[in-house]
Amino acid sequence: MERRTDGPLMLVTAAAGKTGALVAHELLERGQRVRALLRRVDARSKALESLGAQIVVGDMADVGQMEAALRGVERAYFCAPWEPHMLHMAEVFAQAARANGVNAIIEMTQWLSNPDHPSLATRQSWLITRMLASLPGVAHVVVNPGYFADNYLRLMPFAAHLGVLPNLTGDSRNAPPSNEDIARVIAACMLDPERHAGQTYRPTGPALLSVPEMAGIVGKVLGRSVRAVPLPWAMFAKAARAEGVSRFMVHELSFYVEEHRRGTFALAAPNDHVLRATGRAAEDFETSARRYAALPQAKRSFGALVDALAHQMRIGLTPGVNLAAYRKATQYPMPASPTYSDASPRWREEHGVPGAASGGQRVAGRGATPRMA
Repeated sequence: MERRTDGPLMLVTAAAGKTGALVAHELLERGQRVRALLRRVDARSKALESLGAQIVVGDMADVGQMEAALRGVERAYFCAPWEPHMLHMAEVFAQAARANGVNAIIEMTQWLSNPDHPSLATRQSWLITRMLASLPGVAHVVVNPGYFADNYLRLMPFAAHLGVLPNLTGDSRNAPPSNEDIARVIAACMLDPERHAGQTYRPTGPALLSVPEMAGIVGKVLGRSVRAVPLPWAMFAKAARAEGVSRFMVHELSFYVEEHRRGTFALAAPNDHVLRATGRAAEDFETSARRYAALPQAKRSFGALVDALAHQMRIGLTPGVNLAAYRKATQYPMPASPTYSDASPRWREEHGVPGAASGGQRVAGRGATPRMA
């Protein structure tokens, strides 16, 4: 497609990420002018550059670098890095956007967004949304997906080679959105921000599913028997650390897994937000699963089986994360009465979830570890 030279310049932050890269691709395929912000030059940045994106390498915590990245930009997709200082980075972004006259911001946040949540990232997400919404003269759109399909399907190699789909969340259900549908919603909002200004979209898949039900779909896609196997939290933490996931992310995930088990991601789902925003129905879990099953790491062979077993051994030798010790060491601020979103009347009102809070359960103090039984 011929690249536009006179249209609005659009900045995509986190352009090497799971949604950012897809948003950039979607916009480039539509002939838009795209500037991609990444942390480093690598194969991902070169792939975007080959499609016509302007590549900017920068630190979202650096005011000067963010002002340079946003120079001449009219519309921006903001996805805060999942780090303890994400609120600071959002403040830097907001200042740079205001200085450069950005007129539309599409913000990625999360379904759990709640000022009283035990997760630091979730509380900061709530604050970021309100800060960006307060920018004068800016069309602001919120995209707040829940637990992504990717969180389950990234375990496809275990299913392909070992016939198991690790299950952290029991029989609780979710209508998981694909990365692709989330990106399409964001791109649609960037293409026509005036139409979507002030809206909040929560992309979901078309059906509520438990992990055992997902295992059946994955087995159908792979053409082999796949069963859901309970995964203890301690083993998951080891696996996450073996994959390079930060201690901060593991800490935050502990709360999101608990929210999943409590049924928070099943509330008000599924919905038609993908269709409303894009004019195209959300793809089902099987469609997403087929895409992951086609990846090289999911191709079955003797060598791949050996690699999978070796990876299992590495996980067993990797130290996990002591959540209570981590919280004590970091001393992150915590609300006086931290409350899971499903138990928060405020969260239910702000997210349009009917019904009373489920049990009013709150989280114990700073040193407590979420229930993972």
